[in-house]
Amino acid sequence: MPEATFHFPRGFLWGTATAAHQVEGGNTNNNWSRWESEPGRILHDYKAGLACDWWGGRWREDLQRAHDSGQNAHRFSIEWSRVQPAPDRWDDEALDRYVEIARWLVKQRMTPLVTLHHFSDPLWLVDMGGWENDDTPALFARFVRRVVSRLKPYVNKWVTINEPNVYVISAYIWGDFPPGKSDLGLAAKVAVNMVRGHVAAYKVIHELQSEALVGIATNYQSLKPARPWFPLDHLPTRMIDQVVNRAINNCLATGKLDLSLRKFSIPEAAGTQDYIGLNYYTRSMISFDLTKPQELFSKRSHPQGALVSANGFLANVPAGMWDGLRWAHAYKLPIYITENGVEDEADTLRPRYILEHLHQVWRAANFNWQLKGYFHWSLVDNFEWERGWTQRFGLWGLDVDTQQRIRRRSVDLYEEICKENGISSKMVRKYAPEVFDTLFPAH
Repeated sequence: MPEATFHFPRGFLWGTATAAHQVEGGNTNNNWSRWESEPGRILHDYKAGLACDWWGGRWREDLQRAHDSGQNAHRFSIEWSRVQPAPDRWDDEALDRYVEIARWLVKQRMTPLVTLHHFSDPLWLVDMGGWENDDTPALFARFVRRVVSRLKPYVNKWVTINEPNVYVISAYIWGDFPPGKSDLGLAAKVAVNMVRGHVAAYKVIHELQSEALVGIATNYQSLKPARPWFPLDHLPTRMIDQVVNRAINNCLATGKLDLSLRKFSIPEAAGTQDYIGLNYYTRSMISFDLTKPQELFSKRSHPQGALVSANGFLANVPAGMWDGLRWAHAYKLPIYITENGVEDEADTLRPRYILEHLHQVWRAANFNWQLKGYFHWSLVDNFEWERGWTQRFGLWGLDVDTQQRIRRRSVDLYEEICKENGISSKMVRKYAPEVFDTLFPAH
């Protein structure tokens, strides 16, 4: 049997990612707390509740576990509604808690990557129209100035906005996220304002911290026509790819926002990204469907023959990670995989998923593409937005009722990867022998 190790570049960041509302608990002043109070908005009417009790202090033990298992970085987010609970009021005590987390990470020689907006908005902002309001980019920049001024001694890597593409589509087309609208015109307006918000934040951060690395995190979706021989499957595939994967990042490079059906000029956006944040989970096959205008006349399905997660949410398609890496590389900027993972309470698919996806990342690094880090989603099971507690993405499991952490086998695998800074044939044989011949072919 072949014996080998695929090593990653020296200084590569190995971490996990979390988001404030999903792990903190006790959030009562944002759009998601209000959304959870409305029957039927969250699957099974679940509520975040205590979540992972990070606001109660359990961030320390979870991050200690991350440190002890070889992780040298962590991505976390700031809850805007805690730092600015009202338009004219700042809560410095809340901000102190985030400073404490960043300081703790640095003391443990773990690199913080801080997200400034991860799907949640303060209620006072929501009541002003949220991102539909043209004043919101400037309000966001004020919040960013406050946060960055305090955290800059410890943090120099920033995600301004997590997955603006998902926010726009889920909140303003599909209606799964608050405010639950289905309006293509409003979706376009929100996309423009989120770009403007990013630009304003980018400029504030660089004014305060010239050496900062600033970008957005994009949920890259690998999309293929379900019937390659059928021209009508290609049309929505190309349109969705443009709107979901390319529009916003191209705008941050060129200043032109092309939403396929509508185009906008935002010249100040050009050159406002220092790296590409790539979130990749799965691939979708796209079929033309005349009955679905809100989804650009498309229907999605999993690739035939792919292994699918327990709830049927994700398909394990490592080749889609390669698509995402190739997409990111085209921007000629450093690349951070800011999220990648699979919902898998039984932890039977996750080891294979991690190894096969990281093998694609290693391939890209071997081409001397600028791969800088990988953040697995997630450190511990958390509240998965409109899907509530039905999905378990954590390396560590969580008993929601007792707050007990449950060590999954994937913790051990990821620890070995982090400490080796690579993937060895021994690891694959131990944790996912079924893919050994694929990752380490004999010939």
